[in-house]
Amino acid sequence: MTVEKTLANAEADLRAGRVPMARQRLRGLVSSCPTDLQVRCRLGEVYRLYGDAAQAGRWTYLQADRDPDETAAFEARYPHPVARMTALAWRGPEDVAATDIARTRLTEVRESASDAAGRPLSWGFAPSDGRETEAGSSSAVIPTVGCTAVILVVLVLVLFVVLGAVSFISRL
Repeated sequence: MTVEKTLANAEADLRAGRVPMARQRLRGLVSSCPTDLQVRCRLGEVYRLYGDAAQAGRWTYLQADRDPDETAAFEARYPHPVARMTALAWRGPEDVAATDIARTRLTEVRESASDAAGRPLSWGFAPSDGRETEAGSSSAVIPTVGCTAVILVVLVLVLFVVLGAVSFISRL
């Protein structure tokens, strides 16, 4: 589906009051087209409907007319420069950004994150230092949760086997 078609579908969702569906469409579109400033801005506007200033600020961060309060909320939620760089979810060099303002802001964020990390960083990197990449979550959280879930399932299965064996033996 083209960017234009997906944007049109998101607009139709908004007109019909399906804000979560519009948000989902736009999140997917930003993931597919991370350098499209129009898509980022529209996603920020949808988060504004939710009253989520930090997310609105995140997705409008590269706009010339961004809201200072939303920008401050985004920067407060992602105070570490590496976390902020990761949260922007930009991929590719800054020079592919459509505006001078976006290129300048991307360069500032990348340079700040590189200074904080003590090494040069590029857009689309995966932080390997364990710093927070989302508000309140570490990059190691998802694998840990997955492993914990597998262990719990195995333990439950073992418990059922033991209970079954005990029940079988008690009937003898």
